[in-house]
Order: sequence, then structure tokens, then C-alpha cells
Amino acid sequence: MFVLFSFSLFSQSVGSNRNIEKHHTHHHHYINLHHWEIPSQDPDRIILTFNGDPSTKRAVTWRTDSSVLSAKAQIALAGPNKNFVTDASTYHAITEVFDLGAYKSNNSFDVHYHSVIFEDLTPNSLYTYRVGDGEIWSEWIQFRTANKGYAPTEFVYFGDAQNDILSHWSRVIRMAYQTAPNSSFVIHAGDLVDDAHLDYEWAQWFKAGGFIHKQWTAIPVVGNHEFKKTSFSSPRKLSIQWRPQFNLPVEKNLDQSLRETVYSVNYQGILILVLNSNEFLEKQTEYIKETLRNSDAKWKIVTCHHSIFSPAKGRDFEYARKNWKPLFDVYGVDLVLNGHDHSYARGHVPIKSTVKGVSGNINTLYITSVSGPKQYEIDSIQMKNYKADGYKSDKVGEQTQFFQVIKVDNQTLTYTAYTATGNEYDKAIITKDFNTGFKTYQ
Repeated sequence: MFVLFSFSLFSQSVGSNRNIEKHHTHHHHYINLHHWEIPSQDPDRIILTFNGDPSTKRAVTWRTDSSVLSAKAQIALAGPNKNFVTDASTYHAITEVFDLGAYKSNNSFDVHYHSVIFEDLTPNSLYTYRVGDGEIWSEWIQFRTANKGYAPTEFVYFGDAQNDILSHWSRVIRMAYQTAPNSSFVIHAGDLVDDAHLDYEWAQWFKAGGFIHKQWTAIPVVGNHEFKKTSFSSPRKLSIQWRPQFNLPVEKNLDQSLRETVYSVNYQGILILVLNSNEFLEKQTEYIKETLRNSDAKWKIVTCHHSIFSPAKGRDFEYARKNWKPLFDVYGVDLVLNGHDHSYARGHVPIKSTVKGVSGNINTLYITSVSGPKQYEIDSIQMKNYKADGYKSDKVGEQTQFFQVIKVDNQTLTYTAYTATGNEYDKAIITKDFNTGFKTYQ
């Protein structure tokens, strides 16, 4: 017993020395970092995204330190016990070296981002996956694939998280999870962070969401705070973390500058059209037209960061109102989800046509919301001026952190806004005749 105990101590000592040696080799890079910012061989910042048919594919991305050169992911149909492991399929990841020091305010060292797209999955099935290097693995994590056809769907939408993310946004995403744990996906409508390239803020965002990011498939939208100069003399550019950490669809018919910030997802009869409201607006207009015109989705949802009908003082997204809104009108967009204005506004544009001599009372529902602690005041005069664009204000709010849950079932879309404390704040229901497109709103 004594010999075995001594050998055990010796083995632990050798292992510890190796870890200490490695730590001493790199510790100077990690000065002033929290432990949850520091990469290791253990996978962190694991997040699911859509890239391909949601019924048969799912993308996953994660981060490690630079010692992990060959990463893997495993996936299997979930089972009631651990025997599913024997049927797991292994995928070899694409690994990207990422230099945090490309932004002067970060500590300068390399990390590795790894990504995999799971393919040939069975629709409407519960899967479990893990990521690692073959020896060091994450936990097994579960998600469900989409149905091939139209089916009930529930998802969550957040306006800007942006500031004091770990301190003040954590409770919002966690309350959203308590409220709608089985949500199929989550829309983050821009300004996920305040400083585009600052890794400390991305570390907060991932820590705040924790395992939720691993289970809810994310649809990230770029906001204005996802763009910044990397140095005084450099041009403003997209967050250096954006493309490495989010595995997103590449729309090849779009200009290179817009790829992975403008894309669409078709989920169980719902079209989610993601736009980049920060730059190259004209280049997106034809894409919007073609995507909406060619879609046979039961519901059409558009999300971009800047509010089409801004409720905040000094904000005016005129280009979208003049050029994008008419396309939303013509092609029957049901719901537009925005952020940017750090306040709350629900309003709608009534339908102008008639069906069998009876006017519908809605064409598009427009939402602006905020999930983080930064708050602005509502400009009531500006809201009244939108009447010229056919907009009718239904409810506004300020000085409140929100999250929203949207449910689609049969011919009904139910939208509910909740406060950070989980209390229902606002609700709207759209009922739609899929044969005629006729919609009613209450």
C-alpha cells in the first residue's frame, strides 16, 4: 500500500511539474486575465450555429490553447443510458490559428478555434455531441434537429447585451432559458459586445451563457459594436473573433465583404433572413428581394441590428425604411426583429390590400428590444412621425432589460416579451391564412 501510494504521489508530482513547466512557459501571456479567459487543452466557448439544412446538419465551434493541433467532435443519437457512446460518429475538425494580439488591447498569444459541421443527421431527432482532441473531451451535450416540414417552433430573441455582460446580462439569458428551455434556436440581434475585438468581453459573453450556448443553436447578427479599428491607423473592421467563433452560412452570390454577416436560415417552414445593417446596404437590397421572392416559407422573419423604426432620440435608419421596408411589404414579411436603440418598441404596418373585400389589419410586426443594462429614452415625437411610413405604435418601454419568446404553431405566431425578472411585459398574436396570406393581429 505504501509503495503504491508513493508511486501515486510521484506520478502526480511528475504531472504537476509538467503542468508547472507549461504554465511557466506561457504564464507571462496571461497576466491580468481571469481564469475563465485563459485557454487550455479543455474545450471552451462551445457554441452551436446553423450552416446548412437544420434538419440534417448542425455546426459547432470551440476554442483551446495552441497545444491542441488535431481536434475532433463526436455525435450520436441520444439514448436513455451511456450506451449511445458506442454508436458515436467521429468528425475531424478544421483548426484555425487565431492571434489575439491582432488587437492591441488584448494580451498577445495564439489560441486555436476548431469547427465541425455534423452532416447526414436524422430530422426531428435528439442528438448528443462532444468536442475535444480524442483524450480531453467536453461533456456530452444535447440538441434536436429540425423537422423536414412545417412544425411547431419556439425560439428566443435578444436585443443588445453589449455592456457589463457578465454582471448584468447573465441573469437575462438564464431567465430566458428557465422560461423557454426547449427553444430551437436563439437570435442575438447585434451588439453582443461593446468593444468588437476585446477578448475579455467575448469571454464574458460566453461565460454568461454557459451551457445554454452549447444547446441553443445561435443565429448571431452583427451590430455596430461588432465593428472597430484594430489600431489607430487601421480601417474599421468586423470583430476579429466573429468568423473564427461562429460557423455560419456563406452566401456565395453576395459580395465577399458581406459573407457570414448576411445569410438566411430555413427552419421548419420559417425563413429567418439575417442582414448587416452596418455597411454595404445597397449590396444587400437585391439579395433581400430575391430571398423573399423565392421563399415559400409559411412565416418570414427578418433580423438586423439597426431598428427600422427607431424609438430612440437621434436615431434614423432611413435607408431601410425607404428601400427595405417596401420589399417587406410586397413579400409579406411577418416579423422584423431589431436592437440598437436600448429601449423597447412594438409596432406594426397594416396591410394595404384586401382579401374577399375585407381588409387585414397587419402586414408586418416590428420589434426593437434590449437585453443588456444600457438604456435610452423613447423619442415619442419621432415615433409619431413614423405614421407617414404607415407605422402604428402599439407599445413602448424603457429602463428595462428584456428577452422575447416567439412561438409558431399551426396558423398562429405568438410573440411575448418578458422582463429580466421573468414577468410578462407585452404580447401580440398574428393569425395567418397560408392560402391567401391574410393576417389578423391582436
